[in-house]
Amino acid sequence: LRKSEEQLRASQRMEAIGQLAGGVAHDFNNLQTVIQGHSDLLLARLTADDPVRREIEQIRRAAERAAGLTRQLLAFSRRQVLQAIVLDVNHVVADMDGMLRRLVGEDIDLVTRLGPGIVHVQADPGQIEQVIMNLVVNARDAMPGGGRLIIETAEVVLDESFCRDHPPTPPGRYVMLALTDTGAGMDAETRSHIFEPFFTTKEKGKGTGLGLATVYGIVKQSGGYIWPESEPGKGATFRIYLPPADGPLETSGPAIGAAARPGGGSETILLVEDEPVVRDLARTILAMNGYVVLDAGDIGEARRLCDGHAGPIHLMLTDVVMPEMSGRVLADSLVTTRPEMRVLYTSGHMDDAIARHGILLGSVPFLQKPFTPKGLAAKVREVLDARRG
Repeated sequence: LRKSEEQLRASQRMEAIGQLAGGVAHDFNNLQTVIQGHSDLLLARLTADDPVRREIEQIRRAAERAAGLTRQLLAFSRRQVLQAIVLDVNHVVADMDGMLRRLVGEDIDLVTRLGPGIVHVQADPGQIEQVIMNLVVNARDAMPGGGRLIIETAEVVLDESFCRDHPPTPPGRYVMLALTDTGAGMDAETRSHIFEPFFTTKEKGKGTGLGLATVYGIVKQSGGYIWPESEPGKGATFRIYLPPADGPLETSGPAIGAAARPGGGSETILLVEDEPVVRDLARTILAMNGYVVLDAGDIGEARRLCDGHAGPIHLMLTDVVMPEMSGRVLADSLVTTRPEMRVLYTSGHMDDAIARHGILLGSVPFLQKPFTPKGLAAKVREVLDARRG
């Protein structure tokens, strides 16, 4: 009973930290959109030998690193956008085998034991790869003098006895992914904190403390559970339990953020964004690409522009979450009078907040913040061209 109470308190603590991390990450997304966007615009105007180019490139690289930290915080808080498909975990592990062997080096014996006939799971393949990568890096760092790392999969049934000792895991069938190392191991106090953001036992400068936090968030957002087992001097095992999924295997589409063809045009775009610095950046990018831009900072202004514009409005680019009403409600009210107008949604919020505002990702055009000038231009062109099709 005492163990269950401790696990419940730990779970509540993680939930509170996750809510804080998610809120901070959303605000950072808007700031990073502005920093990265204006850096890209400045770099596009400079020659290769311009004396200030190096400083701006440093700002751009720092913004990219900050964006990476934000993605990790969003992963921990279970607020990132996942591209979930039905997949075979064995295929994911097998495809990563060569890369993982190069990652751990020759002094670590990497062994894979893939169970036969593993049922499928529904998850984002890129995020499952990230889970495996982070756990492998963690294991490698725990074995500086070499050792053995075992990656195994199996289909398991968790009974009532196991689940009583591991709340809130419900009993039933799962696909297990486990990684076991022969490293230094951890004591109970360390184990109780390892999934918290920025907690690390590594020396200063050797890690951000977000690797295992990212793993935790991805597993939880995928509907799974992760349980560590370790003692000092006896290595560590991380077991991940993912619920099985019905349906045929799917292939993943283009990766989020993958390079898209640049775009430009002369169409009219209604831009609705309540954050002034983001609105200014988006207006600049769209105007540079030849578009006529009508920009609004709130719902009322968007409606006035829409009613007062004599010509066609080909596209509305709107934030999903705004103070007065959601971008989806605004779009639904405007397209009744302008049925030719396409809608492209953007947001720094993640899956759950977006869904609460009526947006089902994959069913409508969507651009995640932070976006780059090229990314925004390409997505706008893609949506406009789809209209023609």
